[in-house]
Amino acid sequence: MRKKVESACAACDIPLRERICTSPEGKGFKGCPTVLKRELIEKARREYRKRKVHEFARQASIQEGECYIDRDRKPYRLHPAKPRILEICEFAKKMKYGKLGLVFCGGLAKEAAMVAGILTRKGFDVVSVMCKVGRVPKEEIGLEDEHKMFRGEFEAMCNPILQAFVVNDAKCEFNILLGLCVGHDSLFLKYAKAPSTVLAVKDRVMGHNPLAAVYLSEGYYSWLENPAE
Repeated sequence: MRKKVESACAACDIPLRERICTSPEGKGFKGCPTVLKRELIEKARREYRKRKVHEFARQASIQEGECYIDRDRKPYRLHPAKPRILEICEFAKKMKYGKLGLVFCGGLAKEAAMVAGILTRKGFDVVSVMCKVGRVPKEEIGLEDEHKMFRGEFEAMCNPILQAFVVNDAKCEFNILLGLCVGHDSLFLKYAKAPSTVLAVKDRVMGHNPLAAVYLSEGYYSWLENPAE
């Protein structure tokens, strides 16, 4: 029985502008889903034809293009001009969203206040909810004292399911994640009813810039490549 060939875009060594996914004259790689997954391609195209999905995807792509300036110049060189916080605001306006959910980690409470201020000044109604909402003890999900950050003390668990319930109850139209932990963000996305986007993810060491460790993985952070860890 032949082994199924899975998608491996990250291993493709064809220059980006010469790949079959970016050019009609492009070439495919061994694990290229553009070549291998014809049925899934058509299934996805059918989804984009659905009215709400179509408009969401259309506005997202318009927003993508508007993040670059001087696009009328030839030859064109990429010239990005908008930070992500502005992208989020503009996209939400395009979609005519009025109520936004701001779902954040308590470690970024200061940043959350700043973000909420920006969103409010842009005309949005903001519903914000912090990770420790509900004050549920960590013992309730089976943690022992040794698992806590502050041992010997009460410690509330992060509660992304309740965060999702709160913004769902408020009928938020679009949610913004700010600094949720790995796994907690996954639970929020699983339970949230409205579409969600991420403003920033948590990286306690890298100042919430996780790609810094990736960029340094061939130098100071080469120990990340240790197969034994």
